[in-house]
Amino acid sequence: MDAREEVTLETLEARLTALLPQEYQDAYEDVEPVPMGSAGLKFGPDGKVAWNEIWQSFCDLAMAGGPPHKGLLLRPGRAEAIAAEPDRYNEVAQEICRGVTLATGLPADPSTSSGWIDVGCDSDGMTAWLLRAVTMENVSARADGTVLQLPAGPAYRLDKEIKNVVTVIAKTCHYWSGHMWRFEQRAIADLFAAMEAESPLLAPAADANLDAAEPPAQWVSVRQTLAAATELPVATFRYPDWIGVTCPSVRAAVWMMRMMVASNVLARRENTELLLPVNAAADPDGKALADRLSRVARFAAGKALL
Repeated sequence: MDAREEVTLETLEARLTALLPQEYQDAYEDVEPVPMGSAGLKFGPDGKVAWNEIWQSFCDLAMAGGPPHKGLLLRPGRAEAIAAEPDRYNEVAQEICRGVTLATGLPADPSTSSGWIDVGCDSDGMTAWLLRAVTMENVSARADGTVLQLPAGPAYRLDKEIKNVVTVIAKTCHYWSGHMWRFEQRAIADLFAAMEAESPLLAPAADANLDAAEPPAQWVSVRQTLAAATELPVATFRYPDWIGVTCPSVRAAVWMMRMMVASNVLARRENTELLLPVNAAADPDGKALADRLSRVARFAAGKALL
């Protein structure tokens, strides 16, 4: 690694440190992705879930190297499924909104975008941080200004998917609001602005066809670009808006995921697979993604992770 790359690695590590709550800043390399036991549902006198009374503590953030809340990505409901069960979908969306507000104090309403709810955040910086943190927990998320979108679907069950969404936003908001000072939150917002000016955030395409059974041409193009840029095996097709590369260990996948986020790329992992965004409009051939991935892979090799 030459002097220029050493400076770049130091910059990425400093960004990651700045994004983390204080308790992780000097210890995130020691965090293990070991899950805690799941908290059971509690019900109030009205028979509804008392979402604000469930959690006494939360496991480590996936951003800090903790276990992602979901092993596989939780997707929003498909348009066809929502159209087939509009009453059930509305019931699910309303319950998630109720849970989000009880657990976080943030306003939440069903979105005009089918399959999503809108959560009002205190600032653009909070929304941007939650977008990254929630995605790393393997729950779908989108952001627009001070609105964070979380998934909903008619097949969501109270003790499974509905609870997953509420738990993840409760967990990430807990760390943002309860473990960071205001000046740290402002510094994170400034950091995101600087990162965006340097290289715009790479995120999954919002208009991807989630029903695609075969890899779209765009996905195939990105696969070829990644395969040429890194020696990491590119995983088989599973998501039209995400593409995976297989890492030799969970530790390597965690490290590279966090460095990709510090490189302004939404990233997550499923076991040893690092998942990265596919977006035809923002990065048609995947070159920007490949450039950032190959750089992070070199750094990982220098740390004997690859």
